[in-house]
Amino acid sequence: MNRNMPKDVANKDQALDRRDERIQHDDGLAGMLRSFVNRVRSGDLGMLPVAVGLIVISTVFSILNPVFLAPNNLVNLLFDCATVGILSLGIVCVLLLGEIDLSVGSMSGLSSAIIGVLWVNSGLPVVIAIFAALTTGALVGALYALMYNRLGMPSFVATLAGLLALLGLQLYILGPTGSINLPYASPLVRFGQILVMPDWMSHGLALMPGLVMVIVGFAVRKRRQSASLSTQPLTILLGKAAALTVSLEFAVYYLNLGRGVPWMFGLLVALVVILNYALTKTQWGRSIFAVGGNREAARRSGINVRRIYLSAFMLCSTLAALGGILSASRLASSSQQAGTGDVNLNAIAAAVIGGTSLFGGRGSAYSALLGIIVIQAISNGLTLLNLNSSLRYMITGAVLAIAVIVDSLARRSRLSHGRA
Repeated sequence: MNRNMPKDVANKDQALDRRDERIQHDDGLAGMLRSFVNRVRSGDLGMLPVAVGLIVISTVFSILNPVFLAPNNLVNLLFDCATVGILSLGIVCVLLLGEIDLSVGSMSGLSSAIIGVLWVNSGLPVVIAIFAALTTGALVGALYALMYNRLGMPSFVATLAGLLALLGLQLYILGPTGSINLPYASPLVRFGQILVMPDWMSHGLALMPGLVMVIVGFAVRKRRQSASLSTQPLTILLGKAAALTVSLEFAVYYLNLGRGVPWMFGLLVALVVILNYALTKTQWGRSIFAVGGNREAARRSGINVRRIYLSAFMLCSTLAALGGILSASRLASSSQQAGTGDVNLNAIAAAVIGGTSLFGGRGSAYSALLGIIVIQAISNGLTLLNLNSSLRYMITGAVLAIAVIVDSLARRSRLSHGRA
């Protein structure tokens, strides 16, 4: 230290150094907890409500019937999650824009019918039938976008009309029989009913999220340090990665005590990861959030709003078609009941319950995954208790209403916090 420096200046520098050390210390666990509390108070709840809800649901049903948490029952639950979960993943794309697609259930039913008619009745290879179903989904989504972009038809009306039209087309192509059985020994049916990952592969995949978190965390730390910015303490980064890895490895271990991790659920998780990357790391994803937050501001900033709507609706309908294909493989049949009942509502409810806002501009791909697990957990638990299906509708409706109320209150809190 410079000896000519006045004593009061030296004392002030020392005090500042001690304050910086305290700030860096507070950036540890206490700082992380304080930041989390501040986000919650400002209305940024994230996945907290659905995580708490899932814990409560699991606890209640496991007390009422211990079979609920049995490994094989959880494996069956994951099989059932995949079909509607993929539909919900498409719903997330349009909800982020503040729009809706009411026809995903009918689109999945039509896709299932196309598989049965082309593959079984017409004798075409299953690959061609799958391609035809996915192409039909993409064309339907493009039609919705055309009606919205060019004709100004609200998505609610356009997709409601599509719901009726696609349902009628499904009944027409299935014909008077109304049902087509798929070959039980085919790879498609086995994929939807019995195929699970080898133990070594499921454990290996469970390690990847933690490794990715560490690699990305180190890269972020390096960039921030080079820019002389504060960084997350290394112990926090490694602790979070370790906690995630231990949780996933235990889940895989527990599922492997039964039949194992279904490949079909693995496909759902892979699609969630891909869509999450697209939404958070690409220009397309940033444009989705921008248009959903403020369409006019996005247009003025140079975003091609019509193209964003086109891509979102096409992706939603294509994923609905894929969900229909998996539904056919799960049931080993294409029937008039495919895509009907509560399929459509469950797909929409899963996205909302998982945390995607109905007002647009907020949500994530993981909300579809968490939301559909909540809904299937309720359905599975009530089935184990031999309760009437009417209770499932009422409870699911109540959970959906609570999710929308929480979303509305959180949005109000964010607005008031922003004005403050």
